[in-house]
Amino acid sequence: MTTATFSSNTGAGLLDDRIAAAGRPLAAVTGAEIQAPLIQGGHVRYANLDYGASAPALSVVSAYLNEILPFYASVHRGAGYASQISTSVYENARNIVRDFVGGRPDDSVIFTRNTTDSLNLLAGCLPVEDHHHTGEVLYLDIEHHANLLPWQGVPHRSVVASATLEATIASLRAELEHGDVSLLAVTGASNVTGEILPIRRLAALAHEFGARIVVDAAQLAPHRRINIAADDVDYLAFSGHKLYAPFGSGVLVGRPDWLDAGTPHLAGGGAVSEARLDGVSWTTGPARHEGGSPNVLGAATLARATQVVAALDQERWHAHEAAIRSFLVEGLRRIEGVTVHQIFSDTDADNDTIGVVNFSVEGYDAGLVAAYLSAEHGVGLRDGRFCAHPLLKRLGLPSGSLRASFGVGSRLEDAQRLLAGIEELRRTGLGWDYVVDSGRWVPANDTRSYPDWAPNTPGTAGAAPCALD
Repeated sequence: MTTATFSSNTGAGLLDDRIAAAGRPLAAVTGAEIQAPLIQGGHVRYANLDYGASAPALSVVSAYLNEILPFYASVHRGAGYASQISTSVYENARNIVRDFVGGRPDDSVIFTRNTTDSLNLLAGCLPVEDHHHTGEVLYLDIEHHANLLPWQGVPHRSVVASATLEATIASLRAELEHGDVSLLAVTGASNVTGEILPIRRLAALAHEFGARIVVDAAQLAPHRRINIAADDVDYLAFSGHKLYAPFGSGVLVGRPDWLDAGTPHLAGGGAVSEARLDGVSWTTGPARHEGGSPNVLGAATLARATQVVAALDQERWHAHEAAIRSFLVEGLRRIEGVTVHQIFSDTDADNDTIGVVNFSVEGYDAGLVAAYLSAEHGVGLRDGRFCAHPLLKRLGLPSGSLRASFGVGSRLEDAQRLLAGIEELRRTGLGWDYVVDSGRWVPANDTRSYPDWAPNTPGTAGAAPCALD
């Protein structure tokens, strides 16, 4: 079964260059060749353009998981052979992750569930004197909820981003000049539009006024090398599931003083030096915040993924991503009724963006377009408000938009399939009837089959119209 073909107006030479850069995946990922059933019959290779939500595991990481899985055991206090190996793997993962982000020798590396968990942990470690926080947290309105909601439980200030990045930085400076800011919380790259913020410059700005900086690198880490020592970043958080690693592990890396003095993130075994019936003496170091049995396999696969990403040739890596992104953006802008969205008008699209493209199609709900692309073209992408509601509102998209995101396992054909689907939608409309089921758009009378082990529940598998996203 074949789907529509995109009629590219790109010059032959430029297209050849892009095919050379991104005609094949840069690295092998698990599930790259899975077949998606089409509503009109037949199957097609699934075009995964939803890396920004959860990226597929690198094949090397999947193989590593199978290698270490037989040795999986509880870590730290076990004297057995498997426990000793698991402990070694788990603790060495800290060193690997610290090296990956260019951490300082004394930086703490704390394993968490994800970026959200990491930033909530840091929110519990903000400095306190006489039972009062010594300063406020400053953040922009463009943040993912992970870097927005944790700070609302502590003294905080928000800044509305301006039309340009330069004006936004000026607004941040003005707020910092008012004083009483202990922490500047910023995204490394927008999960909505892929625009990169200048973290070295923002770190210098925060330090100029006596504040520290934390960077939400959930989107940045899978696309750019990071060096927190060189950039003078105090804290950095990112997630394994966006960095080609399974098992839901995240990490917080940063200066130990706040972390060692902060409220333990999980009260429980392993976080204490001595427990009593009426009190406790907490330990310091990463263990203070890792109470209970940790996610050994998650930390191990996260560390292995960072090694693979760190070994990528940066020139080829960036060329691969840039080829797909520029092809997709140019193609979308040539289709009547399609708008590509960005936050700042002065963003350099060639250098200051990652593999994320946000767009909308005139006359169609974003959730409907996503369901159509999935059912009729085998293309998976994200719709909704992307857990960044204030940003979508200021972009004039209160009901949501569409996001295509890609990475090292992507190929130019994925973008071509997406563009072909949008062109066909604008030219001939939907090829099937769609209904809203449980708040999500799904094909009517859907008879496609799912794997035997998967629940056959299309009502929960469609794209959301973002009423509650």
